Amino acid sequence: MQNDKFKNYLHLHLLVFIAGFTAIIGKLITINAVSLVWYRMLMATILMFLYIKIAKINIDITKKALIKLSIAGIIIALHWITFFGSIQVSNASIALAMFSTGAFFASFIEPIIYKRKIIKYEIVFGLIVIVGIYLIVRSEFKYIDGMILGVISAFLSSLFAVLNGKFLEEHSATKISFYEFISGVFFISIYILVFGDGFNANHFNISVSDASWLFILASVCTAYAFIASVYVMRYISPYTVVLTYNLEPIYGIVLALILFPESETMSSSFYIGAFIILGVVLSNGILKNWKKIKAKKSN
Repeated sequence: MQNDKFKNYLHLHLLVFIAGFTAIIGKLITINAVSLVWYRMLMATILMFLYIKIAKINIDITKKALIKLSIAGIIIALHWITFFGSIQVSNASIALAMFSTGAFFASFIEPIIYKRKIIKYEIVFGLIVIVGIYLIVRSEFKYIDGMILGVISAFLSSLFAVLNGKFLEEHSATKISFYEFISGVFFISIYILVFGDGFNANHFNISVSDASWLFILASVCTAYAFIASVYVMRYISPYTVVLTYNLEPIYGIVLALILFPESETMSSSFYIGAFIILGVVLSNGILKNWKKIKAKKSN
C-alpha cells in the first residue's frame, strides 16, 4: 500500500516535470505561436477522441453546456498562444516566471465566479507578487513584451482553471476537455482564415523536427498528461496535486538553464523575483490547506 502511494507521488512529479518541459518544447518549435497551438489542439483532439472511443466514454452534451465549454476552449487557446508567444519573443524562463502569477489572479477571479468574499491575506500575497514582478521587470526590461504576454497568459490560465472547476460539478473532465479542444481548434482556424495567411501550403510545410516536437507536445504533454492527472487524483488529494503543480515553473526554469544556458541565464534579481512569486504561491496553498483542516476540526 505504501509502495503504491510512493509510485503515485512519483507519477505526479513526472506529470509536473512534463508540464515544465512544455516550455522547452515551445522554445524548440520554430513555427509561430498561433500555428503551434492549432496543431497542438488538433492533434490532442484526435488523440482524445480515440481515447473516448476505446474507453467508451459518454460525451452527450446540451447546447447550453456546449456554448459554455466553447468559451472556455477559446480562453485556453488564447492562454497557450500568449504563453508560447511569450517564449518566442523572450525566453522560457520569463514565460514561466510570469505564468506563476496565475495564483494571484485566481485569488480575485475565484471570489467573483464562486460569489465569495476576497480573503484579506490573498490581497497581501498579491502585493508581494507585485514586488516579485517589479524585480523581474527592473532587471530584465528588454523582455518586457514577453512579460506582458506571460502575464496575460497567466490571467487566462487562472480564468480557465476557475471556470473548469465549476464545469466539473456537472461534467466529466474528459467531456470538458474534448469539447474545449474542439472549440479551440475551430476558433484558431477562423482566426487563421480571417487574419492570417489562410491554410495555404506554407501552413502545412513544417520541418520534421517541428512535427516531431508537436506530436510529443500533443500526445505526452497534453493528452497523456490530462488522462494521467485524472488517474493520479484518485489516489492523491486534489490539494496535494494543485500544490505540486505549482512547482512547474521551477522545473521549467531549471530545465531551461541546463539546456539553453546562453539564452536562459538571467540576472540575480530575476531569480529573487521569481522565487518570491513561487514562495507566495506555495505559501498560499499551504495556508489554505491549514485553514481547511482547522475548519474541519472545529466542526
